[in-house]
Amino acid sequence: MIIFGPLLVIVGICFFCWLLFNLAVFALPFFTGLTSGIWAFHTGAGVLGGIAVGLVTGGATFGLGQLALAFVPWTWLRLLIILIYVAPATVAGYSATHGIAQMAMPSSTWQAIFAVIGAIAVSVTAFLRFTGMAAPRPAGQGLARG
Repeated sequence: MIIFGPLLVIVGICFFCWLLFNLAVFALPFFTGLTSGIWAFHTGAGVLGGIAVGLVTGGATFGLGQLALAFVPWTWLRLLIILIYVAPATVAGYSATHGIAQMAMPSSTWQAIFAVIGAIAVSVTAFLRFTGMAAPRPAGQGLARG
């Protein structure tokens, strides 16, 4: 039984780090869902109403981004839409990594270094996930044929 304790602690820490990383990647839909859910709860919707409003709002934020990426014809505007989703993910990645680094090491310099590395990792992951979700353009679109 004493062997399972540390193993379960490591599994729990890994799970929460994975969850934190995924929530940081999808920071904008998570933030809008959480904020609107809390607002709905405080305006009298109750717990289930707040959860429902939060899920719908977060899903709508994610879905609107996907629709915008699917129907916007200009590459620069698609990049801007992706950056709107990646910027909050970068801030969330920095904050999450800095919080974990504060618990792990006393040096503020190394905390900042690890926080920047975490922000870069989360922002690259968010960028790749959102560009991977964007609908591919048909080959030869926009070319003049003669």
